[in-house]
Amino acid sequence: MNELDRILEGLKGSMISTLQEWIHIPSLKAEPEPGAPFGPVLRQMLDKAMADCREQGFATENFDGYIGHAEMGEGPDEDALAILAHVDVVPVGFGWQKEPFGAQIEDGKIFGRGSSDDKGPAVAALYAMAAVKQAGIPLKRKVRLILGCDEESGWEDIAYYKKVATMPRMGFSPDAGYPVINIEKGLYGLELRAAPSDNGLRILSFDVGERPNVVPGQANARVMGGPEMVAKTAAISLRYGWPVTAEYDKGVVTLTATGIPGHAAMPEQGRNAIGQMLITLRDLGADGPIKTLADTIGTDYDASGLSANIQDGISGSLTCNIGIIRMDGKQLFVRLDIRYPLLTSTGMLKSLITQNLPGFEVTEVTNKAPHHVPASSPLVQALLDAYHEVTGLPRETIAIGGGTYARSLREGVAFGALFPDEADVAHQADEHMFIESLHKNMRIFAYAIVKLAGK
Repeated sequence: MNELDRILEGLKGSMISTLQEWIHIPSLKAEPEPGAPFGPVLRQMLDKAMADCREQGFATENFDGYIGHAEMGEGPDEDALAILAHVDVVPVGFGWQKEPFGAQIEDGKIFGRGSSDDKGPAVAALYAMAAVKQAGIPLKRKVRLILGCDEESGWEDIAYYKKVATMPRMGFSPDAGYPVINIEKGLYGLELRAAPSDNGLRILSFDVGERPNVVPGQANARVMGGPEMVAKTAAISLRYGWPVTAEYDKGVVTLTATGIPGHAAMPEQGRNAIGQMLITLRDLGADGPIKTLADTIGTDYDASGLSANIQDGISGSLTCNIGIIRMDGKQLFVRLDIRYPLLTSTGMLKSLITQNLPGFEVTEVTNKAPHHVPASSPLVQALLDAYHEVTGLPRETIAIGGGTYARSLREGVAFGALFPDEADVAHQADEHMFIESLHKNMRIFAYAIVKLAGK
């Protein structure tokens, strides 16, 4: 065992203790306050992270509660090796068996919202830097850990950082999977609006979803109807093979659809409860825009019903997620989260979707172009070397639908922290990370720092 590995081994316990402390802080975005642009709890989380970085001997700076960084080494800021992670988390959602912010350790796993996305990888990167520092390895450039507070929403943190600090040119984000993700699909957000139909089933309420990048795991709706609708709903549930229940009370039927929550970057791993509810409402007699959404999207995630099931050989297939739906007596509002391949025009996408959703007003709200770093780049090759040396696994590059902070760098890739044989539980109930995987991540990141920043 070399000196670096010996130090990494000794830091394992401290790393897990720090991660537990971070998970205990429910760092959800909230209403801004002075000095806390994403709410006081996220400011508390960032302050805690910066304090832990200083405890490891790093110089830190907190940029007005938007974002912070910790660094070691000398050299121009632009030439620093950037490691970009985030400390904000998505809402808890439904279906948890563990305490969402309890940080319980059980069966070799640490549970909690943010354990895998992205506090676990961030803490592993922090302690990887600490190990390199303790080992006294000389550096040819700065190494900078950048911790953002708005990754799960609008990336206002990154925009602010670029205004007040120098963003390094090159680096990686441990916010996805291994080996190296050198292609990230484009991120396209659309708002759909339509007037509810006066015909068919009368829907009293249908309000689901908190973030467009989350596959909803549960959907509720209230409709006018009689007791016979309970049996009809049971038949619909049986027909499609997914759970939808109905309860009758004084002329009102409450419907509950239970799906499988997930991340909009990989909607195929979940089952969208909004889609289940749309189909249920249609089959119970809903007309107008609800029927249109059920017919064209439903529980599909490839946009085939919108004639937008596009793919290319470089980055794979387009995906589409209904993350939010709001309905009152005056308007139906929907948010779509679309991840599109490299060789795709968003103008064409919007045209196809508009054509296939008659009666809807379609508005573009976000559009982040695809991101691509050639596999031959020295950054990618060094990261692949570090990964292979620690794991013995093949050196490969892959494309994903996720959007990480890596795309904020001129030459940035996603690197870790999920291994190929592990299920992705980000944004899901009972989110967790294997303790042994955290240890392995810390070692991989340390090796990568040495290869990319060591003399």
